[in-house]
Amino acid sequence: MGRLLATATLALLSVSSAFAQQAGSASECGAGKQCPSNKPCCSQYGQCGVGAFCLGGCDPLNSHSLDSCVPAPVCNSQDYKFTSLDGVTPNTKYLGDSSESNWVSSGTPELHDDSLLLTLSETGESSYGTLLASTTYVWYGKISAQMKSSRGQGVVTAFILMSDVKDEIDFEWVGTDLETAQSNFYFQGIPDYDNGKNLSVTSSTFDDYHTYEIDWQPTQLTWSVDGSVLRTLKRSETWNTTTNQYHYPQTPARVQFSLWPAGLSSNGEGTIAWAGGLVNWNAQDPSTVGYYYSMIKDVNVDCYDAPAGVNKTGSKSYIYTSNTGTNESIAITDEDTVLKSLLGSGTDMDADYPKASASGTAVPAAATSEVATVPGLTGAGPGTNGHPGNDGSDNTVSESGSGSGSGVSGSGVSSADSSSSTGVGGFSQGNGDQRTSNDALSPKESGLQSSMFAAAMAVFGLLVL
Repeated sequence: MGRLLATATLALLSVSSAFAQQAGSASECGAGKQCPSNKPCCSQYGQCGVGAFCLGGCDPLNSHSLDSCVPAPVCNSQDYKFTSLDGVTPNTKYLGDSSESNWVSSGTPELHDDSLLLTLSETGESSYGTLLASTTYVWYGKISAQMKSSRGQGVVTAFILMSDVKDEIDFEWVGTDLETAQSNFYFQGIPDYDNGKNLSVTSSTFDDYHTYEIDWQPTQLTWSVDGSVLRTLKRSETWNTTTNQYHYPQTPARVQFSLWPAGLSSNGEGTIAWAGGLVNWNAQDPSTVGYYYSMIKDVNVDCYDAPAGVNKTGSKSYIYTSNTGTNESIAITDEDTVLKSLLGSGTDMDADYPKASASGTAVPAAATSEVATVPGLTGAGPGTNGHPGNDGSDNTVSESGSGSGSGVSGSGVSSADSSSSTGVGGFSQGNGDQRTSNDALSPKESGLQSSMFAAAMAVFGLLVL
């Protein structure tokens, strides 16, 4: 089992690296390489930019400076039901106000029987899956999710906690094994092949709702299924004699859910084998309803008190005060968490789109397209809500000369309407076509539009490290 988990971890790291290289972003930031001042924020995918780059997932250690990232909203104890999508905001529209949105999405979340569906289709917007991430962070707490996994070879469902410095706590389900949940953890993204452990589930993870719980305390971490603790990790067990540190997750993290296609022919052999083989698009679910799906009925977040001795000057946001990336570097402050526009960053929160002149002359596109604003979208310029400006010109900036792993070129823009969902290469960027009625599992729903950011988020958001 340890060898299988090691193979899977190596394969997933290779996939992430390859995907980043194909997006032209592998060398922009990460591993000590920091972003330049004109695009100061390092996304968790190794790209530099502003706007959404500086919000959830912004890596402070590899950004231009620690304060390039926008302060992170503090933990909020709450029980989240999914009777509508009112609390879910597309990543191209979210500006950091957690009082207005509970979750940020990429791809197209759906609704069915008071549950949120993560979808994965052969083509369209969910062709690389769907990701849902909380707008608030958890710095120790008890997080539970009542959910069903997807099923089928090559299909992986995940429920994780991921911090901005890549501390991570995982539940994952491979679609060919519906009686097992895989548990794992990482410290600052450092791979350790002994960290994974399989947990047995009493009945089908696809057919039946189960409650999966992560109880994360400063000294101990447990994984539970349906009220039974199946794994316990003590912080004292994670001491690393090489770095003289506890390799224990210890920094504020977002709650994330994802469904993604590990079994694509473009992925590494180890990843495909771990996922049970290539995705079968002729299987029952995609044939009947048009996509694979996972269902989330309820998410409960119970925040714990911050560690003793924390640097606390407020109650609104978390910030990093040193590049150690450990719990001692976290401070709780009253610093703002909301950008005025997707042109902003942690050091320029009020940056806004240029205004037209008094005579009504349009602002040149070049004035609004110097850097990208949404991670994972090769060539995405910073028009309103992350879309192109409204003057009809091509105002994107290509981060590379080629497209991403999906074969989509990132060099062009097909629409100049800033209110539309069309962006890079004419593909939807995740902010349209969200159905609010309970029809998501009716036979053969209409196809969804393709999304580069859905691809990047589904692959990277859970498996970067």
